[in-house]
Amino acid sequence: MVEEESLRVVHCGGSELNFRRAVFSADSKYIFCVSGDFVKVYSTATEECVHILQGHRNLVTGIHLNPNNHLQLYSCSFDGTIKLWDYIDGILIKTFVVGHKLHALFTHAHAEDSVFVIINKETPDIFQLVSVKLPKSSSQEIEAEEISFVLDYVNQSPKCIAFGHEGEYVAAVRDFYLSVYFFKKKKTSRFILSSSRSKKHAKNNFTCIACHPKEDCIATGHKDGKIRLWRNFDDDKKYTYTCLHWHHDMVMDLAFSVTGSSLLSGGRESVLVEWRDATEKNKEFLPRLGATIEHISVSPAGDLFCTSHSDNKIIVIQRNLEASAVIQGLVKDSNIFTGLVIDPRTKALVLNGKPGHLQFYSLQSDKQLYNLDIVQQEYINDHGLIQIELTKAAFGCYGNWLATVEQRQEKETELELQMKLWTYNKKTQGFVLNTKISMPHEDHITALCFGNAEKSENPTLVTASKDGHFKVWILTDDSDIYKQAVGWTCDFVGSYHKYQATNCCFSEDGSLLAVSFEEIVTIWDSETWELKCTFCQRAGKIRNLCFGRLTCSKYLLGATENGILCCWNLLSCALEWSAKLNIRVMEPDPNSENVAAVSQSSVGSDLFVFKPSEPRPLYIQKNICREEVQWGVFVPRDVPESFTSEAYQWLNRSQFYFLTKSQSLLTFSTKSPEEKLTPTSKQLLAEESLPTTPFYFILGKHRQQQDEKLNKALEDELIQLPLTENIPAISELLHTPAHVLPSASYLCSMFVNSLLLSKETKSAEELPDDIDMEEEKESEDSDEENDFTEKVQDTDNTDLGEDIIHQLSKSEEKELRKFRKVDYSWITAL
Repeated sequence: MVEEESLRVVHCGGSELNFRRAVFSADSKYIFCVSGDFVKVYSTATEECVHILQGHRNLVTGIHLNPNNHLQLYSCSFDGTIKLWDYIDGILIKTFVVGHKLHALFTHAHAEDSVFVIINKETPDIFQLVSVKLPKSSSQEIEAEEISFVLDYVNQSPKCIAFGHEGEYVAAVRDFYLSVYFFKKKKTSRFILSSSRSKKHAKNNFTCIACHPKEDCIATGHKDGKIRLWRNFDDDKKYTYTCLHWHHDMVMDLAFSVTGSSLLSGGRESVLVEWRDATEKNKEFLPRLGATIEHISVSPAGDLFCTSHSDNKIIVIQRNLEASAVIQGLVKDSNIFTGLVIDPRTKALVLNGKPGHLQFYSLQSDKQLYNLDIVQQEYINDHGLIQIELTKAAFGCYGNWLATVEQRQEKETELELQMKLWTYNKKTQGFVLNTKISMPHEDHITALCFGNAEKSENPTLVTASKDGHFKVWILTDDSDIYKQAVGWTCDFVGSYHKYQATNCCFSEDGSLLAVSFEEIVTIWDSETWELKCTFCQRAGKIRNLCFGRLTCSKYLLGATENGILCCWNLLSCALEWSAKLNIRVMEPDPNSENVAAVSQSSVGSDLFVFKPSEPRPLYIQKNICREEVQWGVFVPRDVPESFTSEAYQWLNRSQFYFLTKSQSLLTFSTKSPEEKLTPTSKQLLAEESLPTTPFYFILGKHRQQQDEKLNKALEDELIQLPLTENIPAISELLHTPAHVLPSASYLCSMFVNSLLLSKETKSAEELPDDIDMEEEKESEDSDEENDFTEKVQDTDNTDLGEDIIHQLSKSEEKELRKFRKVDYSWITAL
């Protein structure tokens, strides 16, 4: 039974891993990245998330290693606190309350007990770089009130601020200004680039900055793709800069290597450029990284780099510019048209990913499994170019078929529409294109769904469109003289008074099809495609439509745009009940009768869980989030929960996930994100002999079981040794401090002698038994020599034992041997 705890909304994924620069541990074994309200710790060798540092109450905006202790990590947040973590154990050590909204965090070894943060003044767009003194105290929460001003009018992005050689100065860029503050001189130098509107200087804006770790050199990136290297900037008149130019668009980030021998740069070309010795001719490239490079980080050991990308991905790169690991989060597309779909095979969440792709995302590990290229065309990153959009996706027949719809429209009359049917190939373990249908409808497709889920040999697909029709597609034989094949073809076209078809869904047994035409719901027989009945409430256009499940399969639910939720009884063909709710998301649980509905209010989004047969909701939670919830889905659990509370029983068989407008993926849980980490992930952190892989743990358990069996077999064969705990020599050796022990030569002989088995350890009863066994063996040998019958040869030990007992001469000999072992030395003392 699960202990009843409070049910709360938790982030389960989708947070931006590329919001800030990733940070390496001192030994390059781990990499840290901000993820919403959390800080995630990943293994650079296995890509596994080994810890989730949670404690901030708002967005984490900066992380940095403690320069005085490389096993500790600082983090800052919009909640106005700086937290110090022990990342090995995932423990919060201290919390420093600053009070201001913190936008970025910086540390360096020469600033003792101080960190640097970016805060904003009373004016929203004016930011300051300040130094915060971290007081020493034994308490866990401390007020950090001592703040010193450093620089004014800085950019809130941490990419626009960098600390120089040995912390002697700090440089900041914003717009066309470069400001350098020298700590010893307490003086600020400012340099301005031309900001004229001529073509030559139109894109001189600063975008990022990096300082050389060994020399007085500052590298700045610009909007026009140029990199400027500034020197002699301690003098306002004698400063110089040189230009490096390869990027055709803005430079997104810069980073020097640990020794300063090379400069790394990245941008929208998805290419990491390494400038050796900061020269134009000596360049190395790592191309085709998949998306715009947002951030670049270098490990303190200098053996690894990492790049953060716009598709929510972190790539770990070795020193020779070879990618060694990819940490892929939930890809955030500009619009999620497909909604949230569950792959029946992998239980993965499927939705829009990279342009023209479907992403398969593991909800358990918060990691992307793979991408499926649907459009199969090269993506051209050009502003203003109208791209092909993936708008619909649906699975059928237990994941054997996948239907997708893609469209492109430049003008109202120029609609390009394609529907593709994909079949699952067991050999390649992936989806293969089976049928491509151009212009399946004359207007946009609004919904598609598979039917006949129980009859996988004869699947049916229904599409609804704004052209006023819904079409039924069936799988037919498409074999020819060359090969056997199947393909999809249109079997039936239906309409209702030329209204636009907005939604469609099948009943659980596949016998009925419901299609909504604006305000009217029509029910069709899936065998004959005859119209059975219609429901019309005149409450607005139908926004969501779904059938009940299991015992509630006789009910049909519909939510309208005017804020009315209706429930119809299909047996009586009448309205069962209705409620006034502005439903945005309505999802039935496939494993129970429950239906989850999310309504939108002026304050936020509310969740209602109910059964169609009962108008009273099972569970209500107000303000699950402040944003609008766009999509939701139930995911069946592999292992059912055992909540006993009636309010939580709807989570026993399935878990409800929902996606907000800002594309944050949320769910309901009684566990924290740290508790949901897999045991394998936690074991990775404790394992010192990296690199390891999940395959290593499978072999490790197998070897451990083999070793246990082998040890057990050896224990059965070997003589039982005396316990080491009872040997005084060993206990004295182990528990006595080393500095008071005698010499090792003296201890060695005593230690070895204590391990030897003396004759006295055998009792007087054990020894004759051994002799009995020898005598029995001798008797067996003698029997074989005398060629006795097979019956005598096959007698067991018990029979032999009885024969021996009846031999008086041998028993007398035993008594004599026992008597001989008795010690009579005491007689000499008389």
